[in-house]
Amino acid sequence: MRLFSALPFTLFSLLIYNALAFTAGAGDPGFWAQPMITIQMVSGATFELLASDLLITVGLLFLFIEILKATRIGTTALLDHMFSVLVFVAYLVEFLVVQPAATSLFFILMAISLIDVIAGFSISITGARRDVSFGHGDMH
Repeated sequence: MRLFSALPFTLFSLLIYNALAFTAGAGDPGFWAQPMITIQMVSGATFELLASDLLITVGLLFLFIEILKATRIGTTALLDHMFSVLVFVAYLVEFLVVQPAATSLFFILMAISLIDVIAGFSISITGARRDVSFGHGDMH
């Protein structure tokens, strides 16, 4: 269970992208431009949420969860940070060498993964710094 809680949620964005990009219907780059949700607005305008927009929104939701997870301390948090780095490396390698990953959508998801790595380490370091300064002040 501890290993599962250390898995970065940004991995799920990568898996969803790959599952859709490598299936027969979604292999077409036009797939990401298809409307997934269409709503007629009060203003008379039509709001369309494209497949790519939906995946970016899901990726941002996963990033939010990862930032919340970064506030934890302990072994699980360390594993989570290490796995986040591995997920970012997987994004980067796939972006550079796999043709269906050379899209702006994939690049944005990769940037979300990078933000997860940077934010995770920054939050952990800030938390550790506070722990050290509280511990130091208690000794006097």
